[in-house]
Amino acid sequence: MNAMSPQENLLDAFSEEKFEEVRALMEELHPSEIADLLESLPPKDRENLWDLIEPTLGGDVLTEVQDPVRSALLETMQPQEVADVTKDLESDDAADILQDLPEDVIATVLASMDALNRERLASILSYAEDSAGGLMNVDVVPVRADVTLDVVSRYLRQLGEIPDQTDNLMVVDRENHYLGVLPLADILTKKADTSVGENMIEESGIHADTAKHDVARIFEQRDWFSAGVVDDDNRLLGRITIDDVIDVIQEEAEQTVRSMAGLGEDDMFAPVLTTAKRRTIWLGINLMTALLASWVIGRFSDTIEQLVALAVLMPIVASMGGIAGSQTLTIAIRGIALGQISKTNSRILMNKEVAVGVLNGIIWATVVAVVASLWFEDKSLGAIIGLAMIINLIIAALAGALIPLTLKRFGVDPAIAGGVLLTTITDVVGFMIFLGLATFFLIS
Repeated sequence: MNAMSPQENLLDAFSEEKFEEVRALMEELHPSEIADLLESLPPKDRENLWDLIEPTLGGDVLTEVQDPVRSALLETMQPQEVADVTKDLESDDAADILQDLPEDVIATVLASMDALNRERLASILSYAEDSAGGLMNVDVVPVRADVTLDVVSRYLRQLGEIPDQTDNLMVVDRENHYLGVLPLADILTKKADTSVGENMIEESGIHADTAKHDVARIFEQRDWFSAGVVDDDNRLLGRITIDDVIDVIQEEAEQTVRSMAGLGEDDMFAPVLTTAKRRTIWLGINLMTALLASWVIGRFSDTIEQLVALAVLMPIVASMGGIAGSQTLTIAIRGIALGQISKTNSRILMNKEVAVGVLNGIIWATVVAVVASLWFEDKSLGAIIGLAMIINLIIAALAGALIPLTLKRFGVDPAIAGGVLLTTITDVVGFMIFLGLATFFLIS
């Protein structure tokens, strides 16, 4: 028999109202594990468990929970409580929490903080949440290029501690213009009488208005663990660290998965009406596309009545087109997300995907044509479905490349609407081509 995990023990103790045991068990868990437990509970139980969390731990837990759950918990808290749980957090984590509050509550929370925390948070909150400025941490250790490594070493010992996730010190000039970074390892391994400028790595900072998905791409391209954030005058504002970038990547991956299913950011235990409202629009859109496909089939009802085999084979044409189009759609959406597709190479991508569609169409159309011919003992029927599949796979590949590019041009997220449009095209075109060819060559 497998031993229960600490999380399972905690939930059992919580269900039996052994609250002292719950508090003791929470001391053994990481804040992210407690956050997972909160997300797994219905709202009432979630609030009761939240009340058992020590204030010193509450801020770390709030930074780990999903936005809808965090917002619900913050609604139960007074401004002073929010100030208490965020006062010991890093500035970027505290800003993430405050950004979920109404403007008037944010002002109240800031007013209840000491001057230093208020100033640090206000500088971050002045930038959009999804920008580099909104992600940055203002806790940095700047050093000047004209001082020696020995001076830097003595300065660090005087400080006594450095911010978490510090791998480099930020190098600036007398006017705080960002020049580059000094790896911490260099302070230990390079000659103490050499200057910071001799050992630093020159690099440009990330502008504060840079979108967070672009920040993630820059980190991936340059293998950074941290980077300076600068303003229009290249003055150092703060830094972004790899833990923040990982959060961005995870958030965008989850958002993409939800979007492709027509789901927004939602709490698993959100109210029924709230969840239904968010999902119903996509069910309605899907119904309209299904009705369109059914209308196309209905236009060929006489043909289907005369040749029942068409009804059996129709789903094959639409399904193969849908899969082929989805493959291209996924490649295109990924390319757009990574900034790899532009006006200069979009035509090359479309030509390549059409060529793939032709090749796969010929291969699988031949297989299906042979199977259909043997199954229904009709070579003409096999030829018709083979030709329909080739045409539909080519159109599917072209649509899979064109749809996300077109949606992006109109400012629509391809991950949200791309799948619905592609399915409509492959179904409608597939049915129309297959039934149209059958009507023309086999019935008339």
